[in-house]
Amino acid sequence: MNVGVFRETKPLEKRVALTPEGVQKLIEKDLRVHIEFGAGEQSSYSDQQYEEAGAQMKSREEILSQTDLLLAVQAPDPEILKKMKSGAATVSLMWPLQNSDYVKQLCELGISGLAMDTIPRISRAQSMDALSSMSNIAGYKAALLGANHLDRYLPMMMTAAGTIPPAKVLVLGAGVAGLQAIATAKRLGAVVEAFDVRPAVKEQVESLGAKFVEMPFNESAETDSGYAKELSDTNKERQKNLIHEHVKKSDIVITTALIPGKPAPTLITKQMVIDMSAGSVIIDIAAEQGGNCELTKPGEINRENGVIIDGPLNIPSTLAFHASKLYSKNILSLLNLLIDEGRLNFNFDDEIIANATVTHQGKIISPFVKENS
Repeated sequence: MNVGVFRETKPLEKRVALTPEGVQKLIEKDLRVHIEFGAGEQSSYSDQQYEEAGAQMKSREEILSQTDLLLAVQAPDPEILKKMKSGAATVSLMWPLQNSDYVKQLCELGISGLAMDTIPRISRAQSMDALSSMSNIAGYKAALLGANHLDRYLPMMMTAAGTIPPAKVLVLGAGVAGLQAIATAKRLGAVVEAFDVRPAVKEQVESLGAKFVEMPFNESAETDSGYAKELSDTNKERQKNLIHEHVKKSDIVITTALIPGKPAPTLITKQMVIDMSAGSVIIDIAAEQGGNCELTKPGEINRENGVIIDGPLNIPSTLAFHASKLYSKNILSLLNLLIDEGRLNFNFDDEIIANATVTHQGKIISPFVKENS
C-alpha cells in the first residue's frame, strides 16, 4: 500500500503530517511512503532526513497517481480530492461539522475520509487524540504571548527599589489548552485563577496551583464525550456576571472555550474590556471560531480602551517542529488500529474507527457527524 504526504499549502500552516521517525514506523509495516519534496521544510525536517528514513521523495503529481492513503494536517483541497483515485483514503484535521460541503464531496468521489478531530475522547484513544496534542501547545504558547504583550512582570519581584506584586492571570476554560496555560503561567510566577462550566475540572485546576472560580449550575454543562456544551440563557447570564468580576481585576485573560461544531461562545463583552485596566491583555485562542471576546479580530492584535486583544490563528503551527512530531505520533497510533497486514481495515465495530471515519464508500459513517449534522 502506498502512503503519501504533501507539503501543506494552507495559510499559516507550517506543520507536516508525518515526520521521518513516522516514515520508519510505516516502512516497518511494509508500506511504501511517498513524501513531496519540501514537505517538512517549514517544520525543520529536511528531504535528506526523509530519504534516510526510507521515504521516496516525489512530486505532488506522482504521489497523487499512486497514493492509497493520503496523510495531511489540514484537509486536502477539493482539487486534490478530484485527482485521487476512487477508493483511496485520506486522514486529516477535517472539521466535518463546519465543512458539510467537503464531506459531501468525499462521498461523491468515493474517498474514505478520516478526521483526527472526531476521534472519541476515551482512554484507549488517548495516543490518537490530536486535538489534545495541539491544544496543549496552544495553551503553552498563549501564556507566553500574554507575558510578551504585558508591560509588567509576571512573578513577584523583590528589589532594592521596592517589591513588585505578581501579575494576575485568569484562564477561561479548563480543558487541555486551559490547563496548560494555567501550568505555564504558574511556572512564570503569576497568580492564576480559572473558570470552567464543568465543576469536575476543579480538582485539576487546583492541582496546578490555581484557584478555581466556582459557580453552581442547575444543569449539566458537559456532553457524554467530555466536551463543554452550551448553557441555558439563565445560566449564561449568571456566568457573565461572575466572569465580569474576575476579568476586570486581571492583568492577563486567556480564553479557550469552544463548543464542537458551533461558533465560540462570547465570554468577554465590550463592557468587560472597558472595565479592565489599561495595559491588560486578552489572548483569545478561540479566535479561529470567532473568539470568546466580543472585540476579538481573528488573526489580528488590536487595542481597545488601552487593553491589548490578541486573536492568534493556528497557534500549534508556530511550534511546528514539536507540533508535527506529536501529530505524526497521533496519526501512527490511529494507523496501528486501521492497518491490518498492509491494508486498510475499516472495522466499524470499533468505536474509534467508527467515529474517526467520516465517509466510506460514498456514505457518512461517523455517528458524531450524523448526530450533529
